[in-house]
Amino acid sequence: MVNHDSEYLEYTIVAPEMPAMFDGMKLAAVATVLYIIVRCLNLKSPTAAPDITYQDTPLNRFLLKSCPILTKEYIPPLLWGKSGHLQTALYGKMGRVSSPHPMGLRKYLPMQDGATATFDLFEPMGDHRTGDDVTMVICPGIGNHSEKHYIRTFVDHSQRQGYRCAVLNHLGALPNIELTSPRMFTYGCTWEFAAMVGYIKKLYPHTHLIVVGFSLGGNIVCKFLGENRANQERVLCCVSVCQGYSALRAQETFLQWDQCRRFYNFLMADNMKKIILSHRGSLFGGSTKMEDADLSRLYTATSLMQIDETIMRKFHGHNSLKEYYEKESCVHFIHNVDVPLLLVNSADDPLVHGSLLTIPRTLAEKKQNVIFALTLHGGHLGFFEGAVLVPQPLTWMDKVIVGYANAMCQWEKQKPPCQQSGHQNAPCPEEKAA
Repeated sequence: MVNHDSEYLEYTIVAPEMPAMFDGMKLAAVATVLYIIVRCLNLKSPTAAPDITYQDTPLNRFLLKSCPILTKEYIPPLLWGKSGHLQTALYGKMGRVSSPHPMGLRKYLPMQDGATATFDLFEPMGDHRTGDDVTMVICPGIGNHSEKHYIRTFVDHSQRQGYRCAVLNHLGALPNIELTSPRMFTYGCTWEFAAMVGYIKKLYPHTHLIVVGFSLGGNIVCKFLGENRANQERVLCCVSVCQGYSALRAQETFLQWDQCRRFYNFLMADNMKKIILSHRGSLFGGSTKMEDADLSRLYTATSLMQIDETIMRKFHGHNSLKEYYEKESCVHFIHNVDVPLLLVNSADDPLVHGSLLTIPRTLAEKKQNVIFALTLHGGHLGFFEGAVLVPQPLTWMDKVIVGYANAMCQWEKQKPPCQQSGHQNAPCPEEKAA
């Protein structure tokens, strides 16, 4: 005979413990989710001032004193700003918050090979604080142009500070501008940027130039200045933000899943495919260097390296991908840049591997004209600022570039005329006395 009383007694003892067990499971699940959120958003990471590498010279001391934002704590939005992925994603998806719409004039420059370079020219909204005529010559990131939100935000801020702005539209990047030759922009081709700078110098013979490059544009402007020292004439300084310096060294890191870099590689490759295919009529067939087989390989490409091997290197006749990356990277030219040079990167940039940052750091340790600023947060071209959730329209990056440019203009203004940019042939007082 079965003793049901003992079973009932055991049930009545165990049953009250079940809700407590489920509550414990809920708490564990919540704790796990919170742990993942804290880790993914990097909430425990501290805020800090940028790590600055430079040589102790009168100019560098003046620049750091006159541009205090470089030495002050950069504070990103509290809830998500410490995640390099979210900073990068917000830049990539939105560009900027409440982006302005500066009004400019589009210029068309015929190139020797039949291509047509375009850039947009924006006049200053007022006088520059020094009273001088100063022009920002700007090179955007990969596949970007003057209509991108982050470019518009920076241009508007610069205009309000008294700067004229000239923004290069990468060849083939504007969706409503057809190619006039079987060639588009590449990682390090400086032809279009050189044409824009030459036009500005001729149109405004007394203007000083501030050279600015974002991401891939940073590589182009540093290569432009270093490949021919004559390109540095009338240039006050150069600012490069979030570039990788060496495509050859970067290609290995882009195949790694660390920091989801392989996923970003796929996304950028997909965007490049769309740009190339939008110009297939100009780039493929006929007397072009591209063949139908190249078009087939382009469709199946899942990385930038595959696209560079199949398409991009052929625009300039490079025999191999290695040759293309070596000849188009600024790392082989940047040591020839003698004008003041500010290199800015972020330690949590998911696109630029930390090993690549030894290049700007070593350069700043060896050359007196170079300052390397490495922020703890900011992602790739993010650098958003804000209290908790909603970022401010103007970013830390925008403020740093204009602040550094203002400091350089002040330094130039206080120099004797014989030492000022573009006046090297003017006699100094002691020369007159002699």
